[in-house]
Amino acid sequence: MRLLLIITLAGLVGTCSNPPPLLDQVLETGELRVVTRLSPTTYVLGPDGRPTGPEFDLTRAFADELGVELVIEPLQSVSEVLPYMLTGKAHLAAAGLSITPSRREFLNFGHPYQMVDMHLIYKLGAVKPQSIADIVGRSIEVVAGTSHVDMLASLREIYPDLTWVENADVEVADVLEKVATGEVEFTIADSTEYSIQRHFYPDLRVALDLEVGDPLAWAFPRGDGDSLLARADEFLIDAERDGTLARVKDRYYGHTDEFDYVGTRNFIRHYESRLPRYRETFEEAGKKFGVDWRLLAAIGYQESHWRSQAVSPTGVRGIMMLTEDTASYLGIADRVNPTNSIFGGAEYYARQTERVADTVDDPDRRWMALAAYNVGFNHLKDARQIVVWQGGNPDAWVDVSAALPLLAQRKWYTRVPFGYARGWEPVLYVNNIRSYYNVLKWLTANEGKPIPEEIEEQTELTST
Repeated sequence: MRLLLIITLAGLVGTCSNPPPLLDQVLETGELRVVTRLSPTTYVLGPDGRPTGPEFDLTRAFADELGVELVIEPLQSVSEVLPYMLTGKAHLAAAGLSITPSRREFLNFGHPYQMVDMHLIYKLGAVKPQSIADIVGRSIEVVAGTSHVDMLASLREIYPDLTWVENADVEVADVLEKVATGEVEFTIADSTEYSIQRHFYPDLRVALDLEVGDPLAWAFPRGDGDSLLARADEFLIDAERDGTLARVKDRYYGHTDEFDYVGTRNFIRHYESRLPRYRETFEEAGKKFGVDWRLLAAIGYQESHWRSQAVSPTGVRGIMMLTEDTASYLGIADRVNPTNSIFGGAEYYARQTERVADTVDDPDRRWMALAAYNVGFNHLKDARQIVVWQGGNPDAWVDVSAALPLLAQRKWYTRVPFGYARGWEPVLYVNNIRSYYNVLKWLTANEGKPIPEEIEEQTELTST
């Protein structure tokens, strides 16, 4: 493979004669051609076939700054990126690439825009290795063409008997699945990949940190790519200063802890201090739309902790955190207004409930409506279709909640109409709301009574 790359590079060098600087080429053609790879950490097609992903967001912003059109080519595997760049078809590679010596032989790298940790991953229940010596002679598989291969090669200089398998036909998510199913004992994953995949492979664990602060950067052709590299560096440095990079990272990785459950003690404190000013509005909205007001209040708490001025990095606002599109759909002009927000959220939830199939009974109907409120009804439909393919019951929340996380796996989201979704989020979302709802039912049924210590101290609840 390495020989083939060198021959390809030599051929390209021999046939090119003093082309204009790459930045000039981009500006003259009006196109920024970018190669990336299909992965939740780089680029995927989301609802209705629209592209999304951190690399897409950043390169689109860069293209907008240059005043040119973004033309993006997604590849299946990271191992395809370098050969593609050597064909000269792309101006830059934005594919979550680490800066490695082997890649620097052929490409120039710009300003690092993100730091990731490199984890050695194993399955809970197996003996956790305490050092690299503990994995010598055991099964290790990594994705070919990645910095993970370079890491293992450097470790073999110290542990000569260390062996592994390189697979060019998979992505990190696929190998993590092999570890989760016991097919492979270990793999290596960047912290960004692991933070996503751990939600639907809960038995995966970090055994060792092989590297902390591994830089990711865009890659450019050597030589005539320097002009575009310098302009890209200016863009990324400005993006770091003005908060654009932070917002992109939060959008795609901040969710990993987004739905952490707030302990009952804190919830009760907010019940006493924040809810009273909105309780009557929740009650009125619940009566109007035929929804238990305590469920609406539980949604509001999950969304904003009952803060009327809450704003997320993605632009949703208010107690019920309505998006601008949802507010427009509901005819709401001021979505920050507490009354508008609560009534809007109640109406939107009621509409999701009506859209759930008539064959679904409560409480499953309620949980599916909540999932649709969070992730969108079309993704819920996709998850129900996956349940049918798996031979399960699409009317049972227990089956649908197991299928929703699969919408983040390529082998599933490429088969359904509405594509990729962070499907574990609605599952956590529903579980949290069910817990808050249970506490609210207890509190309202026992108003005026002292709160038992076992309720007040509880930090996790079993929902029914």
